[in-house]
Amino acid sequence: MLLPPLYPILDTATIQRRGLHLAEATEALLDGGARILQLRHKGQFTRAMYESAQAVAALCNQAGIPLVMNDRADIAMLLHAGLHLGQDDLPPLEARRLIGHTRILGFSTHNESQLRAAADESVNYVAIGPIFNTSSKENPDAVVGLENLRMWHTLTNRPLVAIGGITMANAREVLAAGANSVAIIGDLYPAECTKLTLRARMEEWLKLVS
Repeated sequence: MLLPPLYPILDTATIQRRGLHLAEATEALLDGGARILQLRHKGQFTRAMYESAQAVAALCNQAGIPLVMNDRADIAMLLHAGLHLGQDDLPPLEARRLIGHTRILGFSTHNESQLRAAADESVNYVAIGPIFNTSSKENPDAVVGLENLRMWHTLTNRPLVAIGGITMANAREVLAAGANSVAIIGDLYPAECTKLTLRARMEEWLKLVS
């Protein structure tokens, strides 16, 4: 599987804080050139949230861009989306049985032993992080750092997505250290976030990592 160098994450909490609707954010990122999107929702999956997720899936489908659902295998199945799993979620081999073999399956790791173990899993890509300090998680794992990324990136034969505290100031270093792709949350969404400013930020990010 070939991953684009930029992996934008539609984090519903961040988007809400910025005062943007989820569908608007999706349109902005797709218009800005996104080639993959992950939908991350850590709160309760209400009917309204599910309807919003359906709208995101429809937009991605129209654009021919893969959508990956964070954590929730059930929602991924309903949306005909890919799935990204954490260490405390369903085992990847079991999740693969649910979503089938044609959809993207990603898996988060946070240290050397987890990264080594992920080589045996039925996943399309492996994520590692947090590379730097991050505010997107309430209880983040220990920081990986660039030096460990340089040493560990050869431990997997899957595409490697780096995540956690990655900004425009350090993204090139992360890619140079061995990551195939960088996943972005915080630094993707401008403080004054509108559909136009988010699209512009997406375009700026693509120029940086391309």
